[in-house]
Amino acid sequence: MSELKAELNKEWPNNRTINLVFHGHSVPTGYFKTPYVNTLGAYPHLLLAKVKERYPNAVINAITTSIGGENSVQGAKRIDEVLNHRPDVVFIDYALNDRAMGLPAARTAWIQMIQRVLDKDIKLVLLTPSPDLNEDIMNTDSVLNKHSGQIQELAKEFRVGLADSYDAFRDLAHNGVDLSVYMAQFNHPNEKGHQLIADRLFSYFG
Repeated sequence: MSELKAELNKEWPNNRTINLVFHGHSVPTGYFKTPYVNTLGAYPHLLLAKVKERYPNAVINAITTSIGGENSVQGAKRIDEVLNHRPDVVFIDYALNDRAMGLPAARTAWIQMIQRVLDKDIKLVLLTPSPDLNEDIMNTDSVLNKHSGQIQELAKEFRVGLADSYDAFRDLAHNGVDLSVYMAQFNHPNEKGHQLIADRLFSYFG
């Protein structure tokens, strides 16, 4: 991200607009306790606030192309919509909704999106999922943990960024924290949970 950080440090009239595009399901969209949508309390805009604090002279857009209820197969069909926003960075977050279709189909869809983004020479960060309280986050055999592991493998395979949200929440659980404190409902984080994700993402901008 060194080139992007250099752009963020530029001042008018030498700067330009930086577009951060978030592609995924209900979590980046901002759904808290359905049907309530807290756009400004969701991690895309919490990250925007942190990046703006770090780079006060930068012009930055946080753009969400995410749709509640969508999975990565559906998201892959819309990847050109993401690219039409001329992103500087794309963030992909679909694992929560990918469980129903299985790991192989999810892997294929994620690879389609990854390749389309990289073909345009755009920076990319993959997100592992936030929790589902109906699954034990400490269970390494859980479906969500397996999807998280697959996303980690894809990040290594394609040498792209990784924001390991699942690991952040698992660290809390490992230390005895009740994860419900970070959740608006069983599968949607509250603002405190979204901040945890935004903090992981901000490591690429700090």
